[in-house]
Amino acid sequence: MGGRRGAARNPGLEQPRTAAAPTGQQRQPFFIHLNMSKFESSIKQIPYPQQAVYAMLSDLENIEKVRDRLPQDKLKDLRFDRDTIAISAPPVGEVRLRIVEREEPKCIKFETEQSPVPFNLWIQVLPVTETSSKMKLTIKAELNPLIKGMVQKPLTEGIERIADALAAIKYE
Repeated sequence: MGGRRGAARNPGLEQPRTAAAPTGQQRQPFFIHLNMSKFESSIKQIPYPQQAVYAMLSDLENIEKVRDRLPQDKLKDLRFDRDTIAISAPPVGEVRLRIVEREEPKCIKFETEQSPVPFNLWIQVLPVTETSSKMKLTIKAELNPLIKGMVQKPLTEGIERIADALAAIKYE
């Protein structure tokens, strides 16, 4: 059989890793457990109607209108089209997201196409009044505890900065 060793014994499961054992003892397999982790921005108040905010954010080509507000020292080689955005974010490398679902006028769901850590991103926009709305960003990723410990602070800070930048856009 040309497949992975042990695939028939554990169909659909990640293959066990083998822990190093002291000399003379048998190595014991262990599994890397992934847990769903969720990171949320604070709720941002936006002085523009829900439909205007959704219309701008659901078409990524509108980024051109706000490119000058993005931190150029943090984001390099920004590329985008209607459904995809890619950035080089040192030291992480290239991150590419694609819109996979639009629920007009309240939610835009993204999925990573390329990233050191695969994740989903939701932008939720809800009405407050006829002329204002509120927005929250959510990232969900399956992370093992070690990786979560390393990325929790940067992801939490990053999602908050993105939410602040999106809240500062003039949605006219």
